[in-house]
Amino acid sequence: MAFASSASAAGVGACLITKTDTNPFFVKMKEGATAKAKELGVDLKTYAGKIDGDSESQVAAIESCIADGAKGILITASDTKGIVPTVKKARDAGLLVIALDTPLDPIDAADATFATDNLEAGKLIGAWAAATLGDKAKDAKIGFLDLTPSQPTVDVLRDQGFMIGYGIDPKDPNKIGDEDDPRIVGHDVTNGNEEGGRKAMENLLQKDNTINVIHTINEPAAVGAYQALKAVGLEKQVLIVSVDGGCPGVKSVAEGVIGATSQQYPLQMAALGIEAIAAYAKDGTKPKPTEGKNFFDTGVNLVTDKPANGVKSIDTKEGLAKCWG
Repeated sequence: MAFASSASAAGVGACLITKTDTNPFFVKMKEGATAKAKELGVDLKTYAGKIDGDSESQVAAIESCIADGAKGILITASDTKGIVPTVKKARDAGLLVIALDTPLDPIDAADATFATDNLEAGKLIGAWAAATLGDKAKDAKIGFLDLTPSQPTVDVLRDQGFMIGYGIDPKDPNKIGDEDDPRIVGHDVTNGNEEGGRKAMENLLQKDNTINVIHTINEPAAVGAYQALKAVGLEKQVLIVSVDGGCPGVKSVAEGVIGATSQQYPLQMAALGIEAIAAYAKDGTKPKPTEGKNFFDTGVNLVTDKPANGVKSIDTKEGLAKCWG
C-alpha cells in the first residue's frame, strides 16, 4: 500500500499525537512516522499526552496543528469519545485525520483508521487460553486488567474479544463489565503500565486468590500482574495473556511470564499514515479501509512457545524478529 511519491510531499505539514511519549509502542510509532516523513519530505511535528488518559494535552495538540496549517493528523486518542468534537474541528478546517491503533468512537469520526484488528487480537488470546486449559476452562477464575475507566475502544475491543475467543458471553460487546459469567472474578484498570498492573492484580487477588487466568490490556500491565503474583507465591497458578508484541513483551513470553501475546505493528501504522497524508496533500485522495472492515487492518499474530490446537500462532523466535521497542 503506497500513497505518494517523495517529490509530491515537500513542504507538507503533518502531526503525530500519541497517548504518551514513553510507552515503547508509541516510541516505535514515532520512529516509523519520523522515518517516513524524512523519506517523503513531510514536515512532521509530534505531540503526546503526559500520561495515558491525558486527553487535554491531545486537544491542545490538535488546536496547534490546525493553527500551523498542517495537512493531516495521526492520533492515538486517550479519550475516544471526548476527542471527537476537536477532531471534527480539524476536519472542518480541511485536515485529514487518521486514527492510529485506537479507533475513535464512533469510528467514522476520523477519515480513516490504521490499526490492529483489536477484537481479533483479543479473540486469539482468549481462544489460546481456553484451549490451553482444556477441560479446566469451564471452571476457571478469570480476572481482567483493563486500561482506564473511560473504556477507550481499544480496551473494549481487546477485552470483549478475549471473552468471545474464550467462550464467554460478553453481553453488550461495546461495554466492559456488564457480563454475568460466574467465572469472571472482576475487572480493574491499570493505566497501561507496570505499577497499575501490579496494583490492579493485588485488588483482584483480594476478591479471589484462586484466580488462574488474567487478561491484560498490554504487556507492561502483564508484567506488573506477574510481579504481584510472584510477591505472594502465586505466579505458577495463573495463565497471563496480553496484547502488543513489543520486544520486552515477547521476551516475557519466552521466559514464561506471559503465556501468549497478540503482536501488532505500530511502525507500519505510522509509516502508512504519513504516506496517506502526503497523498491527500497531493490530490485529495483519502485512504480506503481493508475490504470487509471499517478500518485498514495492519495485521496481528499470536506469539507463544506453547501452541494450542486450533489456534494459529508463531513462536517467540519469529516474534522477536518482528517485534518493536
